Amino acid sequence: MIAPLGTLAFLATLWLIVVLGASVLEESGARIAAALRGKAAPRSLTVPVRVRMRSRLQQPMRARPRWRDAA
Repeated sequence: MIAPLGTLAFLATLWLIVVLGASVLEESGARIAAALRGKAAPRSLTVPVRVRMRSRLQQPMRARPRWRDAA
């Protein structure tokens, strides 16, 4: 019973390494390729943007009594 659990742990570790490696290559693959070719890395054109929203202050709702018409 220990062999299937060991295999499962090995496969989970292998999967985690592949996922982490793919994310690293996705983020910096162009820089790595440029370094291997001996060229300068292309600069990214992303600019950090601050998003600032004004929150609307809602007026508190006040309960008003409803008077029944006396008939």
